[in-house]
Amino acid sequence: MLGGEDEDSQRQSILNRGAGAIGETGTISAATGGLLAMAAAIGVGRFVYTPIVPAMIEALDLSNTQAGLIASANFLGYLIGALLAATPTLPGSRRLWLLCALTVSSLTTTAMGLVGTIPTFLVLRFVGGAASAFVLIIASTVVLERLVTAGRSGLSALHFAGVGSGIAVSAALVAAMLLLGHGWRSLWLASGALSLAALLAVAILLPDRAAMPAPVSARGGDVTGDASLPRLIVAYGLFGFGYIITTTFLVTIVRITPLIRGLEPLIWIVFGLAAAPSVGLWAWIARRFGISSALAFACVIEAAGVLASVAWQTASGVLAAAILVGGTFMGITALGLIQARALATGEPRRALALMTGSFGLGQIVGPAFAGILSDSLGSFTVPSVVAAVALFVAAALVRN
Repeated sequence: MLGGEDEDSQRQSILNRGAGAIGETGTISAATGGLLAMAAAIGVGRFVYTPIVPAMIEALDLSNTQAGLIASANFLGYLIGALLAATPTLPGSRRLWLLCALTVSSLTTTAMGLVGTIPTFLVLRFVGGAASAFVLIIASTVVLERLVTAGRSGLSALHFAGVGSGIAVSAALVAAMLLLGHGWRSLWLASGALSLAALLAVAILLPDRAAMPAPVSARGGDVTGDASLPRLIVAYGLFGFGYIITTTFLVTIVRITPLIRGLEPLIWIVFGLAAAPSVGLWAWIARRFGISSALAFACVIEAAGVLASVAWQTASGVLAAAILVGGTFMGITALGLIQARALATGEPRRALALMTGSFGLGQIVGPAFAGILSDSLGSFTVPSVVAAVALFVAAALVRN
């Protein structure tokens, strides 16, 4: 009898080790799938507009105001998508919602190269923005749940590195095609194809519904139980406003400044490369000093980068701007969502959606505000200074 019990214990131990190995593989696959989802919908779907817009402005004779409105349409869609994703329950499989949102993001990116009027640009960027919000919220909810359950929260850095990776890869693609003489239409078509390739990989790497973490009961996240969460939501909106002006118009600023125009093919690649490892760096800083301190510090550094983009218009200055803003914006994005998830009670998706909605509202205002002022004043200096002030206020809010 004792021998039989020993054999059963040994068999169970072997099964547990096997399950652990499978779980380890599953968590890495989930984090990698999250990386590719974020790369496709955010890194490409949202941010490839930045390196393409100078070519569109030149070919279509767009004003900065019109370019800013097209960007704002994307962020309005992002806000609406975030509010829809806050619905207490989404019918059907979360994996299906994620793959559908990725498909919409890829198709709207591709379609930008097939149209040529401002109203159609506005519609496509609006729909693409809504899709990107769904991807961010659903992918982050699913992947972070899985990593927390497996005790591998550190892999969240891999998930959030997708944004910087998508920016860097799409920027390199755009730069190479521009050097080969391709026009803005081809740039959108190639970017859409890149997103579709990532979609196929996500479908393979992320498990089907049966293997996904079960949805939490439909209790909404409590945003009033902890006073720091509403402050965090407001600060997140100020951050959305503070960073988006530079990220939308940085390449345009480089193109219209003769001294640094030669850096145009390089600057957005540098931005993406700075963003890719930044979540891991800021996660380490947060572990050492606390998330609130890390968020405040990152906002201050980012404000310095925003100011450098207009006050220090040399090669060193604009590269510093790309590194400082690129190296902080995803760290703030990730730490903000992680902190909101920790502060929320009940279903975390509502808190994540409210954060994303506040963020989206700031992003809607930023590009239109900057485009109108730059057309009126002849530069992006004033809107960038206002953006830096917003980041300083955000830093103060998260520290209180």
